[in-house]
Amino acid sequence: MTRHGWLVLAAALLCAALTARLGLWQLDRAAQKLALQAAIDAEGQRPALANADIGQAQLHRRVALRGTWVAEHTVWLDNRPMDGRAGFYVVTPLRLAGRSDAVLVQRGWAPRDAVDPRRLPPLATPAGEVEVAGRLAASPSRLYELGEGATGAIRQNLDPVAFAAEAGLKLLPLTVVQTSPGTGDGLLRHWPAPDLGLHKHYGYAFQWFALCALILILYVWFQLLRPRLCRQQQP
Repeated sequence: MTRHGWLVLAAALLCAALTARLGLWQLDRAAQKLALQAAIDAEGQRPALANADIGQAQLHRRVALRGTWVAEHTVWLDNRPMDGRAGFYVVTPLRLAGRSDAVLVQRGWAPRDAVDPRRLPPLATPAGEVEVAGRLAASPSRLYELGEGATGAIRQNLDPVAFAAEAGLKLLPLTVVQTSPGTGDGLLRHWPAPDLGLHKHYGYAFQWFALCALILILYVWFQLLRPRLCRQQQP
């Protein structure tokens, strides 16, 4: 084999090894996500936490809280679809009974008015102490937003730290995704399951392994089979 042939072989093997390694890395990432999903499922099976227990609780843990709604500080997060329809996520602080702090509750979803997108649908928020069941989550998902965050009832995003100062509330650094039925509030709670991106990692792994196989096939064809066929066809 000539020097050029050795260089081509080395380059092909190096590229094949690199792409194969990248494919294995994506499979490893998928395995990590599977372990994380198992941990999330395990947290969801543990007993629900009450008011006194949620200060240092784990995300995705079930809770059963008692408190009063701070209805005047309800926020409607715009451009949040559910069941293929455009609408709002309704977020209301819940002042916890027996404590001085509150927690943001993602209460559910309400449709957007097709004629006037700024018109809010009616929302029944009971007065007095209520019980809310749900699961602990991070802050509401953020969407791309130009400029500084808006204030008012309808917003694109909600910054819990800024909102706590604005509302004069001491908020816990987490939220509750409500799963219990509301008392006639008319909100939907078909919350999507947490997406850990498993299919993305499997897709990337397939692409890297396919590229690895393509590199090896091209090397075999152009460096081994094609030259041999050309020699056999010569008179």
